[in-house]
Amino acid sequence: MNKRILIVDDSFYMRTMLKNMLTDAGYEVVGEAANGAQALEMAASTTPDLITLDVILPDNTGLDVLKNLRQIQPAAKVVMCSAVGQEVIVNEAIENGALAYIVKPFSEEKVLEIVGSALQNNDSEQSA
Repeated sequence: MNKRILIVDDSFYMRTMLKNMLTDAGYEVVGEAANGAQALEMAASTTPDLITLDVILPDNTGLDVLKNLRQIQPAAKVVMCSAVGQEVIVNEAIENGALAYIVKPFSEEKVLEIVGSALQNNDSEQSA
């Protein structure tokens, strides 16, 4: 079964770019959210295997969305994506349960490597 991914980014361009990268690699993109409220709704309704989450959203911060996701779906696998690569924010995202942090601009190879690794690591933890 294909791994199901939810993309959360306020930029239509970034969502489209990520969607194309992921679908070309064989993943199923189950939804695209442009803000935090949509992200939480879609995460609940689509139960994705992984969520790519932007840090800067129009209605919320990605870190707040991550914290809310942790409360409603503790096992959710999240990879943060942002042009904001400040160490403090990266560390806070990881401390709050993000599996990885991709700094924009990014290459297709980097995205696929990190997404694949995040899904693999979490699968092995669950089966252990």
